[in-house]
Amino acid sequence: MEPLAFKIRPKNLAEFIGQRHLVGKGKPFEIAIAKKHLFSFIFWGPPGVGKTTLAKIYAEALNAEYHQLSAVSAGKEDIKKIIDAEGGLFGPKILFLDEIHRFNKAQQDFLLPFVESGKLTLIGATTENPSFEVIPALLSRCRIFVLNELSDAEMEEIIKHAGFSMDKEARDWLIGMAGGDARQAIAMIENTHKLYGEVTIENLKNTLQSKHLRYDKKGDEHYNTISAFIKSMRASQPDAALYYLARMIESGEDPKFIARRMVIFASEDIGMEDSGALPLANAVFRAVETVGLPEAGINLSHGAIYLSLASKNRSVYHAYLATISDAKEYGNLPIPLKIRNAPTKLMKDLKYGEGYEKYTKEDLLPEKIKGKRYFH
Repeated sequence: MEPLAFKIRPKNLAEFIGQRHLVGKGKPFEIAIAKKHLFSFIFWGPPGVGKTTLAKIYAEALNAEYHQLSAVSAGKEDIKKIIDAEGGLFGPKILFLDEIHRFNKAQQDFLLPFVESGKLTLIGATTENPSFEVIPALLSRCRIFVLNELSDAEMEEIIKHAGFSMDKEARDWLIGMAGGDARQAIAMIENTHKLYGEVTIENLKNTLQSKHLRYDKKGDEHYNTISAFIKSMRASQPDAALYYLARMIESGEDPKFIARRMVIFASEDIGMEDSGALPLANAVFRAVETVGLPEAGINLSHGAIYLSLASKNRSVYHAYLATISDAKEYGNLPIPLKIRNAPTKLMKDLKYGEGYEKYTKEDLLPEKIKGKRYFH
């Protein structure tokens, strides 16, 4: 049976709810469709605000051959099949690539020549800042459209359009729980109706509790799970670290977010005790960028086990905090003359660099904080 979200999906801009700054009369996306202007672009915005729907409306308006892939599971071969397939004779080939930020650099590089040549018109969708997640060469060939979280009024309109009876209390609770995500709200309505036959606030709450692996990347579970992962490595418990790592991967967490935290952990919690930890963590980050999921999960597991088993020493971290504290407290203290740069005669006349010895044991800190020991 076709999901409710598919049944009520808008077929054109007149039916579309929200994003008036893009689809309203005389706005950029409305003009592009009206003029049938073919170009590559990226939708950037939170989940459930209309990225997929607008892509379909655009492709339909341009009589395009429409293909849709998720970067979570797709790879180069999937792109190649679309390029090599017959078609595109009477209309352009449009590829909607959901979660484009999940494509690694090599995969994005593979896309580039097809977008450049016009063999493929790309519509990317991402919840992450494309400036950081999309390679510059591809980004420069795409226009960016920013989509906003849906307002409560827009959410109410969408919920009413779903066609299920519910009272104001249930509707208000659902709007608050969905947090501007229309897809989540519609799924909740559909699941509640299937389970209970009636959409009430109690039935909605019961349906929510039965959801598997609920994980909001901006909510408590996001921070709770990464915290549990870090603390498991800190406690030298590789099994616990691997478990929380697996939960994050299965719940759709960005693997680069996990890898970045591992790079930080290598210096913060291991530091000088094992200087090989930082290069390894960096190698894991590079592997995640190059390989991508699902195989990058193996690289992340490798790193998590190594960091868990490594001896721990937070002296680098504590030294950093202490120096930052003094830099803020004392401001720009005068640097000793003998270690100042002296590129000109005037500076040399002012005794910049005078008496400098390469391997001196003299304290080189500013006069006011001489004798301070940050690293020990």
